[in-house]
Amino acid sequence: MQIRSDSFQPGGPIPAEFALGAPGGFGGNRNPHLAWDGLPEGTGSLVLLCVDPDAPTRPDMAGKEGVEIPRHQPRADFVHWAMADIPVEIRELAAGSCSDGLVKGGKAAPAGPGGARQGLNDYTGWFAGDPDMAGDYLGYDGPYPPPNDLRVHRYFFRLFALDVARLALPPRFGAGDALAAMQGHVLAEAAVHGTYSLNPAAAAGG
Repeated sequence: MQIRSDSFQPGGPIPAEFALGAPGGFGGNRNPHLAWDGLPEGTGSLVLLCVDPDAPTRPDMAGKEGVEIPRHQPRADFVHWAMADIPVEIRELAAGSCSDGLVKGGKAAPAGPGGARQGLNDYTGWFAGDPDMAGDYLGYDGPYPPPNDLRVHRYFFRLFALDVARLALPPRFGAGDALAAMQGHVLAEAAVHGTYSLNPAAAAGG
């Protein structure tokens, strides 16, 4: 099974068009194009996750003036997309088909393939204390790494082929729920990743 994108090269930079944050403000926040093939026999549905494993573990340092987040700071996962029950007939997601622009407070009913379920991403927790931004962030919301982070972030689009047509998930679910529910049902996995940074020194490798 393979997954690819026409929106960025494997391991290459993701354009700001597909990011939530851009230099000077918000980016286009469009989902990138994704396509896949080679599903194993017996595939009943697909799960798609987008995870940044390079999120700083000191959120109080994010964007703090006069402070740089060092590359060696311990990191944690930040989920940007969790979509379950994608029908096996779907082999491609067009750029901007599931997210196109920022919706403050989160998208109440994000677009996506018929039959698929969109889960919460981690901006739900990140913006929880901000009265202008708080809400349930469903579907895709793109990269917005701290501009003072010296590490270039990686964004992994992980596709799982499952032997069931529908996962046992609560109505309000996240990536962790999907990963737990798919245990014992994964036939194959494929991934592609891109990179993003808002720190010129990090992007230049300085």
